[in-house]
Amino acid sequence: MRLQYSVLPLIYLSWHLRICSGIMLINNTTDIQQEYRPEGPLVMCKFLPKEFIECEEPIDHKGNKTAKDETGFGCVKFGGSRYEDVEKTKVSCTVLPYIECYGPRTFTREGVPCIKYSDHYFATTLLYSILLGFLGMDRFCLGQTGTAVGKLLTLGGVGVWWIFDVILLVTGSLQPEDGSNWNPYV
Repeated sequence: MRLQYSVLPLIYLSWHLRICSGIMLINNTTDIQQEYRPEGPLVMCKFLPKEFIECEEPIDHKGNKTAKDETGFGCVKFGGSRYEDVEKTKVSCTVLPYIECYGPRTFTREGVPCIKYSDHYFATTLLYSILLGFLGMDRFCLGQTGTAVGKLLTLGGVGVWWIFDVILLVTGSLQPEDGSNWNPYV
């Protein structure tokens, strides 16, 4: 009698576990692809916003246009201060795990800008240029050490070079040496 009462809960639990695992198998199956329904709850994977996908970095061809033509994608140059100046390429993207979408989970996304960011902040460089520009701190900050040493030795070109660099920074003509864009996060 005692054995009968202990076996019944085990049978019930195993039956319940089998139903739950069957539901999990149905939910996790990606092999069964039905026809896409635009009015349905799933979005096409290639239309997901960047928060739900992980994309590779654009390939840097370092000025080699022939290499870009051979591969069909990548960046010849990075940076640019105007929208028209920035080169665009395509990269391979993968949907993050546990995000449901319709279609292939790895795809190429076109129109990715060839921009890279480093530790150059516009506000910091402008403050360096205004306060310590006569010592060439703004040029040191941008990685232009040759002109920075010249500016340091001449005390900012006796003030002329100092004022000129502040104007160049404000107008956007003085950029980081490595070709990166200003970091947007302060």
